[in-house]
Amino acid sequence: MSATDALQMVNRLYARLNGRRPDFDERERYYEGDQPLTFATEEWKKANAARYVGFSDNWSRPVVDAEAERLRYTGVKLDESKYGDAAKKLHEQWLLNEMDMQSSQGFVASLTTSRSYVIVWADPFTQQPTISWEHGADVEIEYDWADGRRRVAALKTWADSGVEYATLYTPQWVWKFQRNRSTSQMQEASQPDQARVRHAGSTGGWVAREVMGEQWPLANPLGLVPVVEFANRPTLKGDPISEIQGVIPMQNAINLLWAYLFLAADYASMPARVVLHQGPPKMPVLDAEGKKIGEKDVDIKDLAEKRLLYLSGADTTIDSWEAARLDVFTGVIEKAVGHIAAQTRTPPTYLVSTAGMSNVNGEGLKASEIGLVKKSLEFQSFASPAIREVYRLVALVLGDQSLAQAARLATITWANPEIRSEAQLADALLKKRNLGYPLEYLMEIDGLDPSDIERVLAMREKELEDPQIAAAMRGLDDSPGSSGAVSGSAADSGGDGS
Repeated sequence: MSATDALQMVNRLYARLNGRRPDFDERERYYEGDQPLTFATEEWKKANAARYVGFSDNWSRPVVDAEAERLRYTGVKLDESKYGDAAKKLHEQWLLNEMDMQSSQGFVASLTTSRSYVIVWADPFTQQPTISWEHGADVEIEYDWADGRRRVAALKTWADSGVEYATLYTPQWVWKFQRNRSTSQMQEASQPDQARVRHAGSTGGWVAREVMGEQWPLANPLGLVPVVEFANRPTLKGDPISEIQGVIPMQNAINLLWAYLFLAADYASMPARVVLHQGPPKMPVLDAEGKKIGEKDVDIKDLAEKRLLYLSGADTTIDSWEAARLDVFTGVIEKAVGHIAAQTRTPPTYLVSTAGMSNVNGEGLKASEIGLVKKSLEFQSFASPAIREVYRLVALVLGDQSLAQAARLATITWANPEIRSEAQLADALLKKRNLGYPLEYLMEIDGLDPSDIERVLAMREKELEDPQIAAAMRGLDDSPGSSGAVSGSAADSGGDGS
């Protein structure tokens, strides 16, 4: 690839990246609660919209957080008979790069915007793997047009206060470019906000960025594009799907209904006055010297805002009228929230919707979460291959080809997305133990990561080697009523105990 080819690819990938930034910005604003008032008529917005600026009844965030809080990667497993402690070696790199924190942020970004990315490279000083989770508005991958799983190139962009940078990764080379930023930044904004490029005015203008002591272009020793995509519900012939995109129209309707309710409550809270047998008052018209030279009618809008009604006819009378019913608005809002719950498979209890959830027992509540659990498992099925590919790149940075090949067959473990009480979980683990399940496997089900499992097993081994502790543990196992306590726990969690 020549420098001209590399520059053409940068412009092509940047155009795709720049084209999706407005959608990503909108989805993140809705996640954060920054939601404009829409669907109202122009007349209504002109008269009332200004007073509701900044208000939103944010249901977009719970939809994302309900799933994100059930996504927790716990470790990687390899056949120890073949690869020894290779899994531990890989997991240590995950911990060294603070990927527990980064993955939590990355999963939220993927659920909100539809995708995020992970870049694996070597630290220039220590030559150890560096893993960074990147926002979907900063990275784009070029896949092979015939094989949608093979990465041909990837573009990573970022910006400081005045310069925008681009790094193009190919299997053979790493090309670095830069250009001046097309939009100025508010100096009072936070650093993350200043670093965000929301929508660039152009895609060209890139020049080579040469780093002191580094070749240009830089050779890629990995032989692979070191960027991995974490997509949310990718489709075969389309883009990944944001969990928020389908919520946005209903979210807009909910905010508008609240604005209508507030306006109706505002009018209901202030007295209205009727003036009989008199026309609307007149406003004097004064000349430059302050003398009255005529009269003009009072603006009808001023009378409406002050709740004044003038009836000038000699035979006019007034009647009573009912106050506005605010429960009409709350009823529709609750129905709209119920639609969001159904469409996103979010349990109604997460969205405080009572529709269909009154007088429901524990089993009913558990059943209401099946959709969310299945959705979380679906995300894991897409994320697990991506994590294996991240570990493959980590092994290549370490220079271990056999470990890189083994990483492709690794088992990725996750915490159970189904939330159970400690008593229910302990009861299930005890029953599995009685069936013969090994202790290490039970600890995996309990959600322990590989480091904790190794530590607990070592503590268990130490207990067995200490005769006093072993005798005490045997005494607890043989104590009268111990089996009865277990049975009682099972009966309590199972219902009638029959």
